Amino acid sequence: MESGAIIGLIGMLLLVSSWVPQTIETIKTRKCPLNMQFILIYVTASTLLTVYSYIIGDWIFFALNFLAAFQSAINLVVKLMERKG
Repeated sequence: MESGAIIGLIGMLLLVSSWVPQTIETIKTRKCPLNMQFILIYVTASTLLTVYSYIIGDWIFFALNFLAAFQSAINLVVKLMERKG
């Protein structure tokens, strides 16, 4: 693995891991303190970047955005359930 890919992989792991505590807290408490507009924009942007990175074949960027979209989508689902309840 080349040094650029290693740097990208470390960056990906750090960014994805930054969402982990919030996602765990959201799942445990079934409450999401994040702003709804922020979550919607984040999920949309991460999803579009996931598609883009797939098209260009950048698998580190793909994994980063897929995992970010997945974790923020969990927060979105909980936030939507809060609004219904």
